[in-house]
Amino acid sequence: MKQLLAIFAVLLASCAGARTLTGIEVLRAGNFAELQGKRVGLITNPTGVDSDLVSTIDILHAADGVHLAALFAPEHGVRGDVPAGAKVKPSVDKTTGVKIYSLYGATKTPTASMLEGIDIMVYDMQDIGCRSYTFISTLGRVMKACVAHNVPLLVLDRPNPLGGLRIEGPMNVSPDCKSFVSEFDIPYIYGLTPGELALYLNATLFDGKCSLDVVAMNGWKRAMTFNQTGLPWVPTSPNIPTVETAFYYPALGILGELGVCSIGANFTLPFRLVVSADIDADRLAHDLNAFHLPGVKFRPYHVKINNNQLQGVQVHIVDEHAVALTPIQFYVMQALDAQGINPISLAAPSRVSMFNKVCGSTTILTRFKQNMRAEDVLPLLTGEKSNWLEQIKPYLLYD
Repeated sequence: MKQLLAIFAVLLASCAGARTLTGIEVLRAGNFAELQGKRVGLITNPTGVDSDLVSTIDILHAADGVHLAALFAPEHGVRGDVPAGAKVKPSVDKTTGVKIYSLYGATKTPTASMLEGIDIMVYDMQDIGCRSYTFISTLGRVMKACVAHNVPLLVLDRPNPLGGLRIEGPMNVSPDCKSFVSEFDIPYIYGLTPGELALYLNATLFDGKCSLDVVAMNGWKRAMTFNQTGLPWVPTSPNIPTVETAFYYPALGILGELGVCSIGANFTLPFRLVVSADIDADRLAHDLNAFHLPGVKFRPYHVKINNNQLQGVQVHIVDEHAVALTPIQFYVMQALDAQGINPISLAAPSRVSMFNKVCGSTTILTRFKQNMRAEDVLPLLTGEKSNWLEQIKPYLLYD
């Protein structure tokens, strides 16, 4: 019966024009069978919604036979009312009256007292397919707690907005750079859905000891980016307002850690700009376009931010299938250095440290700053994919 309901839901969604059903919708189509009679702990945020933008919190709270016993808040909080990087305080959800535990405050890992009385944990959040995004780190910490306290975990799957075929960026994380923005030894752009990543982590980090199930999506293929799913985009954080921004985040986000140039964060074009008071905008656009990077163009850009007149370039991804995202920022740094603006030497030591943590290694920066040439680090950013592809084969849920 559960399978028949799920198939009917897929057909109904297809008639309505939606091509993908997320895990929460498949779970609902099966009458929440996995959660019946159980006290549920839910890890989610505003991205945990169905195709009608109804929150997973509210769906589970209203579901017959399901007891939503606790909520667990990642960065930004379960309702998205906490700024980036700010600690989330324990509280009570105003809509449902359910207690909220913080996983982005005094602890990032659920404690024994938080899990007391919980029969099953449920994870439902949309991430953006990049290792440095903290939601997947929260997923790993929840899995660790579930193993330690013998609590099952159910992951409600969602698309990788970059698609399931793109593998890019620094391929590994060295022990000295492991942090909450590089929690796992995986590529920077890793090409997995949340459910697939959970399966991989369970096998490789937890020796299969996490009692894990994944409610897979219906209608998603590995070649699909988010715009092909028919699903509405909910900002994963204030600086990822559109799904297109998810493509720009890995293109400029690592550079942004140096703090020398604005990359548009907290502005109308987050991760789409490289501007400062000292840049020659026309020259930077000319030099970057002269690299003839596939799928991306640059144009001069002038803007006033916080009463400071800044100039530089706006990045335009014109072909998301042809573009290599992570190398873009290294070409930008090369072109800036040619203007006498060396982002590395101008950055504070703490910002350089964060740059390395996001990269997952000091090797990339060491190699790059020798000649300030992007070509020197390209093998570390776009190569070495074959080993990863072999590693993840057993955990892929979609063709």
